[in-house]
Amino acid sequence: MTASGERPPLLLASASPRRLDLLARIGVTPDTVAPTDIDETPRRDELPRQLAARLAASKALAAAAASPGALVLAADTVVGVGRRILGKPADEAEARRFLEFLSGRRHQVHTGVVLQRPDGRAGKRLVTTVLAFQRLTGQQISAYVEGGEWRGKAGGYAIQGQAEMFVRFLSGSHSNVVGLPLFETAQLLRGCGWLRP
Repeated sequence: MTASGERPPLLLASASPRRLDLLARIGVTPDTVAPTDIDETPRRDELPRQLAARLAASKALAAAAASPGALVLAADTVVGVGRRILGKPADEAEARRFLEFLSGRRHQVHTGVVLQRPDGRAGKRLVTTVLAFQRLTGQQISAYVEGGEWRGKAGGYAIQGQAEMFVRFLSGSHSNVVGLPLFETAQLLRGCGWLRP
């Protein structure tokens, strides 16, 4: 809330339609959607968790600088296997390699969420979900890659689509894997008075 008691406009600093859909589930409609253009290259020796937190904070600050007076919600999702980061596949060959690597293996999905207030204060959360895929056959991988669902998705898959049938184990937030942990996001919005209890 502002000093006058008014609710500041909410800006979603993301181009992801999935995040918009997830926010709609909890009754939140951003006033503005304004993706940021930042360098998402991991730093040397940066862990997946660290990358997710840093990119979310960078996006929030960039969007806040461009839209003073707005309440900025930013997030970034990173898929990791141990120290290894699996970004968004550049092409079908890389998507196939990612799925072959994830086959039968546990991995983590980390999402950093930042709510940047107009007064410069920020609420931050870092959420991790652990998943395991079944062992995938070459035919399953080929069919999935040919379907194109992997495009633009960290780790090369979309759990809200056909890849959900590959998940034999999941511990933590399902919405986090889609791209925005709703429980933690709602907590942040309630904490600043934007979302009613």
